[in-house]
This record gives sequence, C-alpha cells and structure tokens, in this order.
Amino acid sequence: MITTEQAIVKGESGREMPVDVMYGQLSDAMPTILFCHGYKGFKDWGAWNLMGHAFAKAGYLFIKFNYSHNGGTVDEPIDFPDLRAFGQNNYSMEVKDTERMLEWISSSDHQFDPGKICLVGHSRAGGITTIVAAKDSRVDQLITLAGVADYAPRFPQGQDLEQWKSQGVYYVKNGRTGQEMPHEYQFFEDFQENRQELNILRQAAHLKIPHLIFHGMDDETVDVSEAYLLHSNSPQSQLSLMRRAGHTFGASHPWDQSLMPEALRQVVQCSINFMKS
Repeated sequence: MITTEQAIVKGESGREMPVDVMYGQLSDAMPTILFCHGYKGFKDWGAWNLMGHAFAKAGYLFIKFNYSHNGGTVDEPIDFPDLRAFGQNNYSMEVKDTERMLEWISSSDHQFDPGKICLVGHSRAGGITTIVAAKDSRVDQLITLAGVADYAPRFPQGQDLEQWKSQGVYYVKNGRTGQEMPHEYQFFEDFQENRQELNILRQAAHLKIPHLIFHGMDDETVDVSEAYLLHSNSPQSQLSLMRRAGHTFGASHPWDQSLMPEALRQVVQCSINFMKS
C-alpha cells in the first residue's frame, strides 16, 4: 500500500508550495527522490502520480511539489488561476524554491527520515536541478529527464526582445488551457544579472555526483542535441537515449490510464537501477 501525505512549504516571496510525499513503508534513512516539474508544469501533471507510486513501491520516499510561481495555488494546484504569479516567475526563483525543498526535507518538521537524496528534474527543471546539484552537498545523485542545456536561446531575440522590453510583458498561449501566459521583462533581467550562476553547462562541469541523462530521440520540445551537450559537460554523467520517445516519455495530460506509458516505465526502472548502483 502506498501512502500519500500532503504538506505546504513556503517558497519565494512567502508563497505556499503544495507538496506530496509518497512512500510504501517508512524506515530509517530512506533513499529520497525530489521531483521538480518543468515549464507550464505542475506536480500532478499527466502520469507523474503513477511515476511516484512506482518509486514508492520500490522503496523510495518520493516527493513532488509545485514551484511557488508556477501559476497554481494550494487550492487549485493543477491549472493556472494565478497568472500574475506566473508572470513574476524566473529561473532564480526556481533555484531558490528547490533549495528550500531540500532544506525542508533535511529538517525535522515531518515524520520521515531521509537518506540519500536524488534530484530529478524534467525539461526546464533539468537545468534547475543541475544548477542546484552542482552547489548543494545534500544532493547525492541527479537525474535529468528531457533536460535543457542552455536557457539563453529560449528568450526572445532581436526585435522581439526590444518589443518585450518596451511593453514589459509578452504572452505564450497554453495549448491545453487556452490561457495567455504572461512573462514579465524581469524574467530576462534576472537572467542577465545571474547569467553565470544560471549557466547550466558551466554548473554541470562542477558536478561531483553521478548524473543520469534521459532524452527521447523524438523530443519535439527540447532537441536531443542538448542531451549530448549536457553529457559532454557533466563529468560523471551517463547518457540514455530512448528511441520513439518524445518530450514527456509517452505521457500526456490528463492521463486516465492505470499504467504508465512504456517509455516512462523504462525511465523509472532505469532510474532505480542507476540509484541502486
């Protein structure tokens, strides 16, 4: 039987982050996984719950959460009722939120006793977790799923950048919800001010822990070339490329099936083998 407990952790600007803790049977020094969602993502997206159950069944303490400024709230964690918060988000905030989650896991504010901690980041959070793992000694292992290798090219360029600066905000449509998601210009300013710290490949070069890189060969969102870049810069990394797998490893939202898609099931099994080794 898998138990799921909910908690609330204070993130950036005091905003509350909803947290799920999944486990089979609590024991001392449980190997712990902290899962971090990607852009326009959330902890309950698609098959992430099934993934958490699989890790918990295998004996891991699985923890997932919503970033403080992902656009969700504690009462409505799945969609994006707070677009103002979404517009105020930036990479530095997500780095700090991840660090706060590590502090919470390592504290005594709960009944579980964490052992080794593995950070797992999907897509945009592949970069965030790489940055955090490079400087936080509490992280013992790192797994990146369809992770990005460079944030800089993802910002508007040229005339589009100038227009963003003059207007103060630009919008990206969410294909699932139909919402126009705002990005305030502070997002770019923060990146410029913290460019060295937010340089994923530079931080990857400082990693001293095992790093498993998963990437689908048919990723339609983050090109597989970024996995090669990450692998070439991360000294203790292993690269696992998956044929016929896309950005979310076969999952979509909502995911109404009782089993994970085959590609995601392989990700879980290979991750368990990696963490045990």
